[in-house]
Amino acid sequence: RDEKMETFFWLLAGILIVLGILGTVLPGLPGAPLVFVGLFIGAWADGFEHVRLPTLAILAGLTFLSFIVELTCSALGAKKFGASRAALIGCVLGTVIGLFYGIPGLIAGPFVGAFIGELYVRKNLWKAGVAGIATTLSLIVGIAAKLTIVFVMVGIFLMAYVIS
Repeated sequence: RDEKMETFFWLLAGILIVLGILGTVLPGLPGAPLVFVGLFIGAWADGFEHVRLPTLAILAGLTFLSFIVELTCSALGAKKFGASRAALIGCVLGTVIGLFYGIPGLIAGPFVGAFIGELYVRKNLWKAGVAGIATTLSLIVGIAAKLTIVFVMVGIFLMAYVIS
């Protein structure tokens, strides 16, 4: 076995995992899938000696679960308060634009985007404000749930690696 190649693959795995964790919070990067690919490469670098197929299947299932969580949080939270599809799209666009303004942009961007999207559709300030808050809270809950799933994935990988 070539130690330089193994080191390269572990480094690649680590980079993908870090990018995946960032992607769980930031739009534009597929968070959980990047973490899964990183963990898979880590298992592969080790020749699947410590982390085997059953563990990888569990990690793949958790990756799929992260998609379900994201869709459910976005749809249910916004729908519960009557937010339109335009508010959801505005929330995502506001988040992306907010990235360029640091922490204040990440906090205000989703709300402003959802507010503008809802105001465009309904022409009602009160409903636009409620939709902005509801959509932003849904986004935050979804991110927290996806972060939890991603850290559980990394934990399962580490436990499987250490135990075997």
